[in-house]
Amino acid sequence: MASVAAIAFVGGLVAGSFVSVVAHRVPRSESILGPRSRCPACGAQIAAYDNIPLFSWLLLRGRARCCGAPISPRYPLVELGLGVLYAAIVLVLWDEPTEVALGLVFVTMLAAITLTDLEQRIIPNRILATAAVLGVGIAAVTDPSSLPERAIAAAAAGGLLFVAALAYPRGMGLGDVKLAATMGIFLGRDVGPAIFTALLAGALVGLALIARHGPGARKRGIPFGPFLALGGVVGLLVGNQLVDWYLSTF
Repeated sequence: MASVAAIAFVGGLVAGSFVSVVAHRVPRSESILGPRSRCPACGAQIAAYDNIPLFSWLLLRGRARCCGAPISPRYPLVELGLGVLYAAIVLVLWDEPTEVALGLVFVTMLAAITLTDLEQRIIPNRILATAAVLGVGIAAVTDPSSLPERAIAAAAAGGLLFVAALAYPRGMGLGDVKLAATMGIFLGRDVGPAIFTALLAGALVGLALIARHGPGARKRGIPFGPFLALGGVVGLLVGNQLVDWYLSTF
């Protein structure tokens, strides 16, 4: 099991590097297949040996070889984060191959969405549509009986946030609504704990900002996509246990 988790971790590092490319290029309508990455400071093409996930950043000490410009720590953090998530998914969901496959696609999408929402305040439809198609395809092939539940979860999660967007359009965008619906496809009934976690985390951060900056903090826009991503990870890894606990308790 440890060896499989180690392989998954390496796979996550590679996926994290790819996600950074997707998050940078898709909102700009650029191809994710080419050309090769270039230094954002001087425009020089980045050599393959300087583009090894995580390790190149460490070996270069966070600076570009070509011009010495600082390389954002965002890149190794995304790579490391996906590596850890990939390993966790394999360890937690090992007995459910369908959920492992769905989980790997799911967290990859969440990482890309988190980056685009934090940097540009958008959740690209292309990323959501691609993930949704993959999610439905995997479920249809490996567990077709789960499709009705996933459809209901997608409608319920998307509908809930759509009502919130209608009630408070400045605080909730349609990108968040579509992301919640996509989460329903991957999580099924476990989307409930995911949405609750996202709303709770968003509320706590909002209260913390108000406590620090006063009532004026209400006018500050906070992207909600990262909170949904956090909730999605919680729903994926422990959502089933949370639902069972809730049903048995109440």
